[in-house]
Amino acid sequence: MDTHTIQPKETSPMQTVLGAGGPIADELANELHRNHTKDIRLVSRKPSKVNDTDELVAADLTDAGATSRAVAGSDIAYLTVGLPLDSELWERRFPVIMRNVIDACAEHGTKLVFFDNTYMYPGTPAPQTESTAFAPGGRKGRVRAQIATTLLEAVRAGRVEALIGRAPEFYGPDRTKSYTNSLVFDRIKAGKRPFVPVDAHAKRSLIWTPDASRALALLGNTPDAYGQTWHLPVDPDRKSYAQLIEIAGEVTGRTIGYTVLPMVAFRLGRRFVKPLDEMFELIPRYRDDNLFDSSKFAARFTGFPVTRHREGVERILNG
Repeated sequence: MDTHTIQPKETSPMQTVLGAGGPIADELANELHRNHTKDIRLVSRKPSKVNDTDELVAADLTDAGATSRAVAGSDIAYLTVGLPLDSELWERRFPVIMRNVIDACAEHGTKLVFFDNTYMYPGTPAPQTESTAFAPGGRKGRVRAQIATTLLEAVRAGRVEALIGRAPEFYGPDRTKSYTNSLVFDRIKAGKRPFVPVDAHAKRSLIWTPDASRALALLGNTPDAYGQTWHLPVDPDRKSYAQLIEIAGEVTGRTIGYTVLPMVAFRLGRRFVKPLDEMFELIPRYRDDNLFDSSKFAARFTGFPVTRHREGVERILNG
């Protein structure tokens, strides 16, 4: 496949963000407006404008009719819906949402870009590529495997033109929600001692949230990216939490210690604290290196600027 540098696109027909309101969706709307189209529709239960020209549509994506109306007239739809970490909620809603969105895109001839995560991958130190087989280790991982498989089957059947943009754990500015932000950087910013899950020296693959959104917009507006899964771009120089905290110390000019939360703490805590119970299936992923390989994207989009860890830490702590 030929490589190329990034070029701003001409204004295109309507592009719609399904699941507007979170940091990924908001930055996606910004990037679409900057470089791809001014004709943007934001869809959620209670949408609000990111750009002055945005069209707002209130819709419940578990309602098939509402989903069809939200997608109608769109050239491209981006599915970026996030739900609270609640396995029962995921099992009940995500398959319905995916089915409704696929049906709506098929009905209206709309291309679909699905923003996905890595919960369906095995929690091992083996490198994760776009061809890594699904081997979920818990309920939420099984849901993510199910909905990704549903979309891949719809693509193979010719029902919809779609792509998957898959991201590892987030870190980022502003309202970014992740364990890395809440346990490490938010605590450092507040002058508190950071917590590290399980192992401070395992290498982590983290994606800067604005990079994920910019990459998703670029993929959606690249016609030959469809029909494929893409790992969204990460800094290939992976750091451990100990190294990231060391960088944070250099940025803040102070020595920062940290507390490692061992596996037994999560095993005991999950009995009494629901968020820890919901997190538990993901904890083994913090025990070993997490090697998310985004070299396919880097080779295809050679001009895409990836935020390096030091820059990201500086922006979080100085923002």
